[in-house]
Amino acid sequence: MTAPFFPGGDSAPAAPADLPALDRVLAAASAQALLDAFGRARVVAALRDRMAALRADALAGRMPAASAQPEAILREAGEALKRDSQPRLRPVFNLTGTVLHTNLGRALLPDEAVQAVARALTAPVNLEFDLQDGGRGDRDDVVEGLLRELTGAEAATVVNNNAAAVLLMLNALADKREVVVSRGELVEIGGAFRIPDIMKRAGARLVEVGTTNRTHEADYEQAIGPRTAMLMKVHCSNYAVTGFTKSVSVAETARIAHGRGLPATVDLGSGTLIDLVQWGLPREDTVRDTVLAGADLVTFSGDKLLGGPQAGLLVGRADLIRKIKKNPLKRALRVGKLTLAALEPVLALYRSPEFLAERLTTLRLLTRPQRLMQAAAERLRDIVQHAAGPAYRVQAAAMFSQIGSGALPVDQLPSCGLCIRHLGPGRPGRHLVRLEAGLRGLPRPVIGRLDDDALWLDLRCLEERDEAEFSAQLAHSL
Repeated sequence: MTAPFFPGGDSAPAAPADLPALDRVLAAASAQALLDAFGRARVVAALRDRMAALRADALAGRMPAASAQPEAILREAGEALKRDSQPRLRPVFNLTGTVLHTNLGRALLPDEAVQAVARALTAPVNLEFDLQDGGRGDRDDVVEGLLRELTGAEAATVVNNNAAAVLLMLNALADKREVVVSRGELVEIGGAFRIPDIMKRAGARLVEVGTTNRTHEADYEQAIGPRTAMLMKVHCSNYAVTGFTKSVSVAETARIAHGRGLPATVDLGSGTLIDLVQWGLPREDTVRDTVLAGADLVTFSGDKLLGGPQAGLLVGRADLIRKIKKNPLKRALRVGKLTLAALEPVLALYRSPEFLAERLTTLRLLTRPQRLMQAAAERLRDIVQHAAGPAYRVQAAAMFSQIGSGALPVDQLPSCGLCIRHLGPGRPGRHLVRLEAGLRGLPRPVIGRLDDDALWLDLRCLEERDEAEFSAQLAHSL
């Protein structure tokens, strides 16, 4: 029978008795560096794990003698410790073409917000302390003035995200009562968040009116009864209803609600504070537009089109906001100092809209002209081609980005990037999957998009200042 082959020239496996004692491994020259880096408890645990695996290999007759040497055991244990010490939350290159990518953290914060968060992390702040009278303050005061100024609302409050804002609003104002919503607006967004489900959890009873594609003013009017708490409109995130359609405007919904002494509320979803048309982006109703149209309460996100941290913002009538803030859920859903520290400077940027496209990261990425991505594709094509190897063809290609996170779901942004195709025979899928996995395995993972038998790297979110880091790491084997 032919003896098994082992790297390093060994012709026979080592036995369990050939494994050194733990003390001998710890006495080896390279052990001290590991002890200094990771501490004795973690190093000992890693060594025991490695030696247990080697012992199992030895019992199965497949442990090379070289693997039983103290330095080899320390080397493998050290690699395991490095892998285990790598943070789970890591920066990546978002080359998916989706700017506000939910799975990649949505909006990137501008420098002003990053600096404010750093200050709040390293020093006490007046989160709930009134510096004027020395008494206890309200954490909403940090941003309420800015929100009132930017939206025209009477009052505002902040919670963890927009789903929380909707939940809190319904529980505070419609518990055990009815809320009238058009069937065409009973949305489901990412993570299986459905308006009917959140309404049930809030204690409110949903009253559906109209049909999927057509809802009329009379549908709302006929649905109002003694148990009605509000009329509610919901922004159609992630989809659009087209063709033979009819919907009731916020202004008309508010007129119907106010005529019966009820509030009109709007879940605006992504929520923008300024008209995006001036930068060549599609039209989206602003929060101010919605308030001026008669909405008594508006909920929206802080980390989508607004370009700030994850937060749910509620603005509207002062009496309704006061009632919401007294609800016990408000404390459970409130935000901490880091969210408020980031949100305040982002909101402040909107006071000078002429600088917004330069200073607000989200808007800067959304408005990048296609020629900049095309120039980047030309600069990076040969670098990526060399890293991918001759089995692949890398070409600069026009493509379309999307805004993401349910904002303007049917609108696309002309972009440019790199299209990578496999040149070999047969089906290219497994080769592209391997290449895509290699890019994800880089020190700063590169996240692209597989489609149409190609790997697409959209360069909209790769700004020129990051190209050097992107290029340098491609020297690693894919």
